[in-house]
Amino acid sequence: MEKFKALFYKIHNDYYRWYDFLLILPVIFFVLLLAGEIAGQLLFNLLIIPNMGLDDLAFNTAVTRYGQTIGSWIVLIVFLLIIKPDRPVLKTFWKKYKGNTVLFFLLGLLVGGGMNVFCAIVAMLNKDIAVYFNRFQFFKVFVVFVMVFFQSGSEEILCRGFLYQRLRRSFRSPWVAIIGNALVFGSLHLLNPDVSFLGFLNIVLFGVFMALMIYYYESMWMAIAVHTGWNYMQSIVLGLPNSGLVFDFSIFKLDVASATNSFAYNVGFGIEGTVLSSVVLAVGIVVIVLLGKKRKGDNLWVVGETVFSKVKEQIAE
Repeated sequence: MEKFKALFYKIHNDYYRWYDFLLILPVIFFVLLLAGEIAGQLLFNLLIIPNMGLDDLAFNTAVTRYGQTIGSWIVLIVFLLIIKPDRPVLKTFWKKYKGNTVLFFLLGLLVGGGMNVFCAIVAMLNKDIAVYFNRFQFFKVFVVFVMVFFQSGSEEILCRGFLYQRLRRSFRSPWVAIIGNALVFGSLHLLNPDVSFLGFLNIVLFGVFMALMIYYYESMWMAIAVHTGWNYMQSIVLGLPNSGLVFDFSIFKLDVASATNSFAYNVGFGIEGTVLSSVVLAVGIVVIVLLGKKRKGDNLWVVGETVFSKVKEQIAE
């Protein structure tokens, strides 16, 4: 029994709480996710959709599908305000988290959009896809950008905000939080159209990439921006499938008849279901680890008097 306790304290941080048990935490996560979806749908059905014009169905659909995710923001923030032990997670949303700067946000947009457009250009040069100009209406394009920000941000604050930070609080090794949240993030996309093992793997790799930004640079803003840049460039600028989902509203459109499967493009799942995407994300992970290896890592949770202190003293004796 004493050996078991010693192993338990070696694995877990001093501020581990009983409801951080791995069978409980995913339940809390998915309840928050479901509650956020319901809240977003209610908000749009009651306030937004009735006031939408009927002249542009493609625009309305994009705004609704992306914008409803604002419900996750509302639900999670209310939850964190109510549950005092989890309240420090709110710091990761504001400037109190040292990496949350305008510079890192803009850099994130550049990195996310740049990585995605690089993959798309390779696919075009390999003649896997062809795109043509569809339309550009500045106001509508900007509104959809804001909605994509809410959608990408909702996944980040849930996975790299709540889930990652709860795992960081519970386990001594940061890799439990980095890989654990990425696996859950990948599971959220298992029901997407035409998802494959490679598509799932790439979404997990993307989750690891995002979590490393939190760990090394303490920048939720940069992670949200990378996610936003990737999704917006892919779905709204280029008109390509976003994790298998296609929207009619886009600046360019994919010539569907020209699309073929290759190392750079997957007809069903898009760029994210390819070997090229795996390589690009793997390189991104290596680069951020090499750039951040001399950094201390995030330190949101401050060690104070812990629930383990007396028991650990008894074991030491």
